[in-house]
Amino acid sequence: MQLQLVVAITVAILAVVFALQNAVPIKVSFLTWKFESSLALVLLITVALGIIMGLLVSVPSKIKRMKLISSQKKKIQELEWNLQRESKRKKEEEIEREEPELPPE
Repeated sequence: MQLQLVVAITVAILAVVFALQNAVPIKVSFLTWKFESSLALVLLITVALGIIMGLLVSVPSKIKRMKLISSQKKKIQELEWNLQRESKRKKEEEIEREEPELPPE
């Protein structure tokens, strides 16, 4: 947790330094959109959009993995329950074998 905080603060400081050093205004044209903004802002927005798109692309595989893990955990629980039941049954059988049968009276 602390490592994540240190990394986040470091990235934020680097982003501020980058923005201060790249405050040159530029014109951006995309299809019919045209606007003027600082170079740093345009680059940071582009990076943010790239990160968001990357996260959106990875969501389906993460959901699939979580479903697989959940089903595997359920299967493990079921197998452990079956193992305990079988172990208990074998112990009961051993106890029955060890007890001598009483002769009929």
